[in-house]
Amino acid sequence: MSTVAVIFNEGKINKKGEVPIWLRIIKDRKSKYIALGVRVHKDNWDPDKCKVRKNHPNSQRLNNYIAKRVADAEGVALDLETNSRYSSPRKLKDAILGRTSESFIKYAEKNIQVLKNNEKIGTLAKYDSVLTKLKVYLKGQDLTFDEITVSFLKDYESYLKNKLSNSINTVHSNLKVLRKLVNDAVREEIFPLEKNPFLRFKLHTEKTKKNFLTDEELKVLEDLPLNTSLKSHHHRNMYVFAAYTGGLRISDVLQLKWENYDGERIILHTQKTDDTLSIIVPNKARVILDSYKTSDTKSQDFIFPFLKNYIDYSKPEVLFKAISSATAYTNKDLEALRLKCGIEKKLHFHTSRHTFAVRALRKGMRIEYVSKLMAHADIKTTQIYAKIVNEDLDKAMQVFND
Repeated sequence: MSTVAVIFNEGKINKKGEVPIWLRIIKDRKSKYIALGVRVHKDNWDPDKCKVRKNHPNSQRLNNYIAKRVADAEGVALDLETNSRYSSPRKLKDAILGRTSESFIKYAEKNIQVLKNNEKIGTLAKYDSVLTKLKVYLKGQDLTFDEITVSFLKDYESYLKNKLSNSINTVHSNLKVLRKLVNDAVREEIFPLEKNPFLRFKLHTEKTKKNFLTDEELKVLEDLPLNTSLKSHHHRNMYVFAAYTGGLRISDVLQLKWENYDGERIILHTQKTDDTLSIIVPNKARVILDSYKTSDTKSQDFIFPFLKNYIDYSKPEVLFKAISSATAYTNKDLEALRLKCGIEKKLHFHTSRHTFAVRALRKGMRIEYVSKLMAHADIKTTQIYAKIVNEDLDKAMQVFND
């Protein structure tokens, strides 16, 4: 609960001996002050009763004015705390003065609409998910920028971890979106920089192990006998193809058409980074592609049989839904396949990307080439795989200690 008190600020006394009267609002042990625009000589003030003494000619009028301002402030504070889950001292002061802080929820919704208009479907889905989770936490109440304090962020972080059992990296991903929105609001001068809580609140992440297949494990997966009529056969083929062909993302593999393949190399624009890649297809990956080509194959046909040739994927939301569904199905099958192969590592399609990177570096490919083939925006991302290779070399050197 907040408290409102009358303060006789003797530190601001003027040459006439008059002192300003303020209201002090205390919330969460933090104070905010509001000047009432009234000055009274220190001899006319009763510090015990916090009133103007009767010897002042306008004592009754002044005391009535002060009492009304106190009552109004207490009423606003009570209404605010009743109707809003979070009421910071700043928000209380703004409400009493008739100022309002912009709604963060409405600002986030506007940004989501912009993403939708610009057809940024992947980012849209992420932002929409983060905002939905936040709204559930707020129980339908609004959240202003002023209410996003360090204390609020700590409470919300605790909720994500303990109530929803989100991993540290999932919590980081959610808070990162909130930070991006707050930073955008600062750049747009909607929210002052000095009040940005993320300047004082640290986001935490934990390192995750990048699973990849060794040459031996990849060969076991390649050689696993599978009925060609099963989807798992095609899922395995896509995985192996990507592990040999630059570690292509599943979104790009699913969208590969015969027009992207000239019999020697794959040429495509990557969906995530919009880079143009030209990759020579290694022999084993070429065999996989050739197994899908028939006399009826058209250049506009998809190579792998998951996206349908007769469906129009020009609308981003249609394509996004199709890729998401196919990705989930693929990962489910890959997990079952790795159990059949006796592979102990968790397997999902993105590990084919890790597999390519580690195998390429082990075979002596320059890190700049690996980075280019994988369309990494920063070579620092590729260096993560170089560290894995170096760790393997360090372990290998242990033979001299045996």
